[in-house]
Amino acid sequence: MGLTGVILLIIAALYYHTPLVLLGLPVPGYGLAWTGHFLIEKNRPATFSHPLKSFLCDWIMYYYILTAQISKQLELNGIPRR
Repeated sequence: MGLTGVILLIIAALYYHTPLVLLGLPVPGYGLAWTGHFLIEKNRPATFSHPLKSFLCDWIMYYYILTAQISKQLELNGIPRR
């Protein structure tokens, strides 16, 4: 997942004392998501029209995935399981 890559880059920048690594944060954070949207889903990412909302929702969804609550949240929002 892209956000895992972001977290790992932040940890690497702190551990190796190389703040320039932080310039690469958009690559895993947005690069992977945009590739999926354009090439697989054939749609436009919400980041272009709602950047702050998109950023915050990505982190909320990541939290739900890590805490195994994603299925519950999807059902609460009327999104059927596959």
